[in-house]
Amino acid sequence: MSDSFTSATKVTMKQRKYIIRPAGFEDVREIYQVIKEHPREVLPRAISDIVQNIDRFMVAELKGRIVGTASWQILPEIGRVSEPSVEIKSVSVARDCQGLGVGTALLRAVIRHVRTYHPVQIVVLTFSPDYFRRLGFVETPKEKLMHKLYMGCINCTKYDSPFTCPEVAMTLKPRRSAPRPRTPSK
Repeated sequence: MSDSFTSATKVTMKQRKYIIRPAGFEDVREIYQVIKEHPREVLPRAISDIVQNIDRFMVAELKGRIVGTASWQILPEIGRVSEPSVEIKSVSVARDCQGLGVGTALLRAVIRHVRTYHPVQIVVLTFSPDYFRRLGFVETPKEKLMHKLYMGCINCTKYDSPFTCPEVAMTLKPRRSAPRPRTPSK
């Protein structure tokens, strides 16, 4: 695992010190509560889902309290793996800590981490497109992402179709580093 994910980062924002770090099982209930605070903006996650995907969550901690979270998932590919994509989801910040840079710090940490996988694009579905635009995301027609979003959209309990859902699809094309050298097979 890369150092960008295994180590915590201290971030000082408006005289408060937040620690951005990978989530652990001990954080599950607080992650659940932070996400649950935003029923209109964020799709709910069952505790069992959070537990099963805890290795794909980062949290912001302030004085021992989880005040923000963000996660990601690798989206399915059809056929040959030629355009791998990662979706960032469950971006949530406790109401009393909004506007302090917690969400931006979490997103930057998650983006930095998922770049280590070398995806072609990073995807978000959001009700806050202006926020994600400031981080470099651009609006993308959902039709271009349907095969990738199918897994999440099929289980949605809020809307009957991805096309009636008011969330905006956005993508970020991460800076690609040089491809890793391949070792010859024996």
